[in-house]
Amino acid sequence: MLSSIKRFLIGRPLKSTELGEQKLNKTKALAILSSDALSSVAYGPEQILIVLMTVGAAAYWYSIPIAVGVLVLLLALILSYRQIIFSYPHGGGAYVVSKRNLGMYPGLVAGGSLLVDYILTVAVSVSAGTDAITSAFPELHAYNLPISIVFVLCLTVLNLRGVTESASILAYPVYLFVLALFILIGVGIFNIATGHASPELHTPIGTPVAGLSLFLLLRAFASGSSALTGVEAISNAIPNFKDPAPNNAAKTLVAMGSLLALLFSGIVFLAYYYGVSPSEQVTVVSQIAEHTFGRNALYYFIQGTTALILILAANTGYSAFPLLAVNLAKDKFIPRMFTVRGDRLGYSNGIIILGFFSILLLLAFEGKTEHLIPLYAVGVFIPFTLSQTGMMVKWIREKPEGWIVKLIINTTGACISFIVTMIFFFTKFAQVWSVLIFLPLIIWIFTRIRKHYEAVADQLRITTCEPVKPIEGNVIILPVAGITHVVENSLNYAKSLGAGQIIAVYVPFEREEEAAFQEKWKKWQPDIRLVTLHSPYRSIIQPLTKFIDTVQRKASESDYQVTVVIPQFIPKKGWHNFLHNQSSLLIRAHLLYRRDVIITTVPYHLKK
Repeated sequence: MLSSIKRFLIGRPLKSTELGEQKLNKTKALAILSSDALSSVAYGPEQILIVLMTVGAAAYWYSIPIAVGVLVLLLALILSYRQIIFSYPHGGGAYVVSKRNLGMYPGLVAGGSLLVDYILTVAVSVSAGTDAITSAFPELHAYNLPISIVFVLCLTVLNLRGVTESASILAYPVYLFVLALFILIGVGIFNIATGHASPELHTPIGTPVAGLSLFLLLRAFASGSSALTGVEAISNAIPNFKDPAPNNAAKTLVAMGSLLALLFSGIVFLAYYYGVSPSEQVTVVSQIAEHTFGRNALYYFIQGTTALILILAANTGYSAFPLLAVNLAKDKFIPRMFTVRGDRLGYSNGIIILGFFSILLLLAFEGKTEHLIPLYAVGVFIPFTLSQTGMMVKWIREKPEGWIVKLIINTTGACISFIVTMIFFFTKFAQVWSVLIFLPLIIWIFTRIRKHYEAVADQLRITTCEPVKPIEGNVIILPVAGITHVVENSLNYAKSLGAGQIIAVYVPFEREEEAAFQEKWKKWQPDIRLVTLHSPYRSIIQPLTKFIDTVQRKASESDYQVTVVIPQFIPKKGWHNFLHNQSSLLIRAHLLYRRDVIITTVPYHLKK
């Protein structure tokens, strides 16, 4: 039944030879990998206005020069990540760049930040998309959190079905969103040009504003820079592109940057001209659409596509997180299970873990976008800074042709990214302080995992100098609960092992029971030694393990191996297991970590 449900949700398994069919062309890649960056247009301009509104609506004209600063940073990042794509065509983005040029720990900071950031990508995108829905339908506002969780579950299942299948579905809403915003911006500018929008709605550019400081402007710039989250996703996911992967990835990156610049500029300008003020209940894009069209079909079309892309922007995380996890797992910093492809040739373990932690994050922050965005932005600007710095070191060290221009591009990106990161820490410390705790914790976990893998490899290596203990013979201990076919089956298996002493062990709770069983055993198996261990406290495991330890100590003196053969019957139907004590499983679990004791389970399958 579970297998049938899995096939229905995920689809049939794919052969490894079908991996090439799971690669993305530029059209689908733009949809699946740019949805995060493009969707941030829906909340990036709003974040600028939220900061400026603290000194009054008269300050809204500052959103225009702040937007220009954000676009300069976008240009620096696009040019820089384009260089990263060609320099590191196997993907990995900021993690690989930082590790190779700055060292292991900067690489782990970048990798850890991005892993957390992709979880935040899912949480922020889904919660922002839910906000767009509840802006259009206010009666649903109380159900923000349950709606968000349902969307995360749907996206997780969709991605488990495979990269190309999710991209095919996602392409339509992403391009519909781009079309909807271009219609909104075009009609809005047309209304302004033809005088249908009143110029009295906004404060003229250059109007003096009392109480405005450089600190506040930098804070607004940092908040607006949250619109650039997701720019790095393409450099992380190069292996998902069809060949030639680097060229296709670079073209997709440029296309994404161009669309993001146009949409961001348009929304900032309309928000300023219409004098839109941020509201907890209604998003800025919703207010612009209502001001432009009223509450008609076009308004609901824009809100619907905005909600869709905000929710589906989470798919950028689902595309990039598993590939980043693969790079970290190959370097032994996270469990190897992240390198295993699932039935549909995707890295399903990474997809499932991402969905699980995203739901935990939504529950922790109660699905409130404004509480997640500062942490989200810091999580991505730290890798931005490290990757640009890593590329600077690469150009200075290697000095390839035209390296001066490349160095200037990366230096510009590194400086601006660093400034934005510092602004976030200085202006929103109360919201981002947790970064200073979880990043060192993540790095400590990474290093502990790697030490474990290195220790395991060292101990398993045949060339190690550790001597192998010789085995002269075998002592077989057989716990028995009665005289049954299960015990008989296990006893026959023990005899088949050849030379060695077999000891049957029975643990009675009553003295009368002990004597009666000894009599029965003598008649049934007179050649097999029986040891009874009376247990007045009704424990089977304690006296049994004490006996095994005693035998093991004596056997080790003669280089004998102790083997515990555990009889176990297997019911015909799985639910029958709940009707039995499962003593054999408990014994096995308890003995598993006993050094120099081999445990063998002999199953006996019941027929009815």
